[in-house]
Amino acid sequence: MKEFFALMEKRFEKNSHRHPDVLWQDVQEKLEINPEKILILQEMENTGGEPDVLGTVTPSGKFMFCDFSAESPNGRRSVCYDKEALASRKKYKPKTSALEMAESIGIELLTEDQYRELQKVEKVDRKTSSWVQTPSSIREK
Repeated sequence: MKEFFALMEKRFEKNSHRHPDVLWQDVQEKLEINPEKILILQEMENTGGEPDVLGTVTPSGKFMFCDFSAESPNGRRSVCYDKEALASRKKYKPKTSALEMAESIGIELLTEDQYRELQKVEKVDRKTSSWVQTPSSIREK
């Protein structure tokens, strides 16, 4: 656990522009009383991600973590969007979908607005497909 917190703190301090009004001590305290959140962040890390706090505390008093890896991590590439897309694939069928993988990790895909906010803070995921919630009306086109 100490190694994980050291890694997260180092990333947090190195990238203070992502969360200028947040103190690491406050983040760590919240994580320590929510060990299930630590497991989620560790799984994001295990799949090649670089989770860090985005912005300031939400109105509900929670911190929002996003993956700041430069590109979609290898452990989260080559998947369909959802079960429906996975079921429709005939050739070269991936093992899973982005929605299923996110659910198994315990995370949610970013909304379009959240993704735009992320890009304002730091340009990430410029070459690979992003994990962004996509309404069916757009997916059907």
